[in-house]
This record gives sequence, C-alpha cells and structure tokens, in this order.
Amino acid sequence: MEDVLNIAGRAFQSRLFVGTGKYRSKQLMARCHQAAATQMVTLAVRRVNLTDKTKESELDFIDRAKIHILPNTAACYTAEDAIRTARLAREVGLSSWIKLEVIGDQKTLFPDNEGLLEATRVLSKEGFIVLPYTTDDLVNARKLIDAGAKAVMPLAAPIGSGLGIQNATNLKIMRQEITEVPLIVDAGVGTASDAAIAMELGFDGVLLNTAIAEAEDSERMAFAMKLAVEAGRAAFLAGRMPRREYAVASSPLVGTIASSL
Repeated sequence: MEDVLNIAGRAFQSRLFVGTGKYRSKQLMARCHQAAATQMVTLAVRRVNLTDKTKESELDFIDRAKIHILPNTAACYTAEDAIRTARLAREVGLSSWIKLEVIGDQKTLFPDNEGLLEATRVLSKEGFIVLPYTTDDLVNARKLIDAGAKAVMPLAAPIGSGLGIQNATNLKIMRQEITEVPLIVDAGVGTASDAAIAMELGFDGVLLNTAIAEAEDSERMAFAMKLAVEAGRAAFLAGRMPRREYAVASSPLVGTIASSL
C-alpha cells in the first residue's frame, strides 16, 4: 500500500521538505531539491524578490510543476507582521499555504507562542492553510490545532543549530497525544541520523534547510536526508523489537542438536 502524507487534502509521496536559503548558489539549491526528491520547499517571503522580474530569484530555480511552494513568514516578530506577510504571499500568487513563524527572541529564534496562536486564528479564518513553527509544547500544539492549524511543526533544536533532537521525550508525548493533524519536525536537524530518529519517533515528516545548505557536499547530504527520512519511516511502520536489559541468543538451542548434548 502506498504510504503518502496528506496535509489539508494534498498528498505528498516525499516526507522531506526543504528550504531555499543559505545555498552557495541558486543552481546548487535546485540540484539539492532534485537530490532530496522533495515535493515542497519553503520560501521566505520577506527575503526573496517577488516583484522585479528583471532580477534573478529563487523562484526561477524551483520547478513548480513538481514542487509545491510553502511561503514562510521568517523574520516576523509580531503576529501583525506575520499576517501581513502571509497576505502578501497570497496576493502575489505564491500560495494560500503558509509556514507561520512569529519569532519571540532574536538570539534563539524561539517562537512567540502567544503571537503564533493569534496569527493562526486570523489566517485560518481567512482561508490559509497554516503550518505553524512552534516549540515542543503539547499544550500549545493543541491550542494551535483548535485555532485551525492543518499541521504542527515543533522544533528539534534551535533553528540552524544542527544539534539534532534535544528533547525526545516531549516529541514522543506530542506524537502519542496528537493524531488529528500531521506533525513535522522543523529546525535543528544536522545530519541524516537526526532525520531518521525524528521519523522513527513517528513524526509524519521533516523540514530542514541548513543541514543541506551548509554541508561540505550539499547534494550528497540532500540525498542522504532523503534516504534517512525513508528509512526512519519504514522502521517506524515496521515496529522495532522490544528493548531488553539482558542478552537473548539470536540462535536458541531449543530443538537443535546442541540442546540434546
């Protein structure tokens, strides 16, 4: 049976979502998207040229026949700024989907959960498909869902840190308690094993950018992330063996010649 991810009625075969920033060139970005086999990429509305067609833009290097654009409200520090940015993205024809970021602290880039909740309510009522970037807080995640979020995207670690999953317990609890919308780990992934762990926890997808863009070989890392997400998902669906405190022989002696000696 085909294992697809459904978000707000849209089906994705790939569960790896990738960003568009920090690449050494836009051509490299496009090659990395291809290597990752991603079907959705995020685009910072406030950091990309949307109006001057004479200037090169990331949009010129994204195959929109294959890749869904997910505008994001990066660098927005108030709900009002995030709402205005989301509306701009829709007005210029990018998408009515929005990766919603309302940043609360400039140093850590942690979300402002109060502002995030306010913006989610407003944008959801206006028909946006809202995917909020948030903390690994179950209570806040539930509030976001009640406000209309179509997926919740908790951080694994601070944006761009590459530290990997820092609080697996919170993410496990969130996964166990939230089943009504997809959960996507967003921010902090540094290498392929981090992505695999996120998927083994049962998350529906992984969104990352810096881990690929700042790798020594970005294309190879993009491909590694693709494999890691697929492997982690397969392992989760397979169901891991139980953990035991003591050894259990892989080749039991019962019923063998050795057992009769």
